[in-house]
Amino acid sequence: MKQQVVIDVQGMTCQGCVASVTRVLKAAPGVSDAQVSLERHEARVDFETDQTDVAALRQAVTDAGYLSAAA
Repeated sequence: MKQQVVIDVQGMTCQGCVASVTRVLKAAPGVSDAQVSLERHEARVDFETDQTDVAALRQAVTDAGYLSAAA
C-alpha cells in the first residue's frame, strides 16, 4: 500500500544538505518519491508500506547525519 509521510529534518543548512537527504531517502527500499525542503526543514516521502516504514526512513535520515522525527 502506498503512503506519504512528512518527516521533520533538522540540521540542514544548504542545498547540498537537501540533495544528500533526498538521495538517501530515494535510495531506501520502497520509496517512489522524496521532496525535501530546506525552508520547512521537512521531507515528504511517498513509499510502499510493504517494503519500508516510517521508522526506517527516519533512521536513514539520521544515518546521513541529520536529526529526524515524524512531523
